[in-house]
Amino acid sequence: MTYRVTPPSEPERVVLVAVSGPVANDDGVKWSEQTLLEELHALAISAGGEVVGQVVQRRQAPDKRFYIGRGKATELKDEVIASGAELVLFDNDLSPAQGKNLEDLVGVRVLDRSELILDIFADHARTNEAKLQVELAQLQYLLPRLRRMWTHLSRIRGGIGLRGPGETQLEVDRRVIRHRIGVLKGKLSHIEERRSLQRKSRRDAWNLALVGYTNVGKSTIMNRLSGERLKVEDKVFATLDATTRRIDLVGDEEILLTDTVGFIRNLPHHLVASFRATLEEVLHADLLLHVVDVSDSHYADQMRVVRDVLTDLGADDAPMIHIFNKFDRVPAGERASLRAQVMAEYQDAVMASAIELRGLEALTDALTEFFKARRARVVVTLPLSDTRSLARLHELGEVLARRYTDSVVEVELETRPEVVARIQQSGLSVEEVE
Repeated sequence: MTYRVTPPSEPERVVLVAVSGPVANDDGVKWSEQTLLEELHALAISAGGEVVGQVVQRRQAPDKRFYIGRGKATELKDEVIASGAELVLFDNDLSPAQGKNLEDLVGVRVLDRSELILDIFADHARTNEAKLQVELAQLQYLLPRLRRMWTHLSRIRGGIGLRGPGETQLEVDRRVIRHRIGVLKGKLSHIEERRSLQRKSRRDAWNLALVGYTNVGKSTIMNRLSGERLKVEDKVFATLDATTRRIDLVGDEEILLTDTVGFIRNLPHHLVASFRATLEEVLHADLLLHVVDVSDSHYADQMRVVRDVLTDLGADDAPMIHIFNKFDRVPAGERASLRAQVMAEYQDAVMASAIELRGLEALTDALTEFFKARRARVVVTLPLSDTRSLARLHELGEVLARRYTDSVVEVELETRPEVVARIQQSGLSVEEVE
C-alpha cells in the first residue's frame, strides 16, 4: 500500500468554503466566520495549498444537494473559474452525494474538512505506527465514498487529498479495502501490546503528558523542559507521534514527559479511533500539562475542544496544570488584564512564553510542588551488601538521608505511594515517617 503520491511541483490553487451559523455549531461553540476561515486557511497551507479565493455562507441547515445553496454553489463555480483554482476545500463534512454534485458543478476536485485533515496527517506521518494509523483512518473514511473517490483518482496527478493510500485505490474494491482494514487493525493491535509493555517499564517514573489544541507550542515546551531539539514548525499537526523524553526536576527521581498529537475542532472520528492507542497516553499520565495559545482570541473555545476530547478518552478528571503559552504575542497593554482574568479562573495557571523562556521557572516550580505534595516519606532498611537495591532507591525517588550501622543501611526516601508498595513487595523493610 503506497502512502502518498508525489505532490505537484507547484502549490495547488485552492478556494476555501466556510459555512457559519447553526450548521457549523455542532460542538455548541459559536465559531465566527473569520475564525472558521482562519483555521481552514491554516489547514490549507499545512497541506501545501495556495489560497486564491474564499466563499462564505450562513445557513440554518445544510442543503441536501450541495450543502451550500444552489445560488452559492454557482457563485463558487464562478470563483473557481475566475481564480484558476484546482481544488475546493470545505470547512464542513460533506456526504458522498454532496461532494459528487459539487464536483460536477464546479469542475474541480472538492475536499471536505475530514478529507483535508486526513491528508495532512498522511503527509506528516513519519513513524510506522503513525502511517498505519493514518492509512486505517483514510480507508475507513474512503469505504462509503469509494465511487466518488474513483472519480478523483481517475484524474490523479498528485496533490492535496491524494496522499496516503494514493494510486492503488484505482484497482481496489470494497472487499480489498475491508481486508486491508483488518490487516491494519491487527498490526496496530501488536503495536499497542508493545506500547503497553513500555508503559509497564515506566511505572516507577512520574509520567507527564502535554495536551492542547494544534499549534499551541507543545513541542517547543517539550524542548525547553527536556533540553532536546525535536522538530518544531509553526503549522497545524506538525507533531503526530507520541514522543517521550526525560526531564530533571526533583532530585534523582525519573520524570518522563510525553508530547501528544494536537486536537482540533471536529477532528474526524475515524482519526480519533485510529490514534486512540497513541492518545491513551494521557490516561496513564500522573499529570496533564494543558498548553493554551493565550494570544488567540478564541483560546477559551479551543480549551473547550480539548476538554471534550479528553472527556471522550476518559481523562477528564486527570490532574492538570494549565500553561498559557505565547504570552509574548499578547499586546503589552492587554497583558495585565488578561493575566488577572486567567489567574482568577485557573488557580494552577502558568503564564509563559516558550520562545522567550518566560514563565518556565514558574512552571518548573509548579511541577516540583505537584510532585512533593503527592510523595510519601519512608525509611527503607536494607543490607549493606545490597548495593543494587541501594542504587535503585536513588532512581525511585529522592533520597533525603542515609544512616549506616554495622550490617544495614537506613535510607530515608520520598517517592510515590505506588512505588512504596512495590518496594514493600520486593521484601525490603519499609517504615513510614510521620
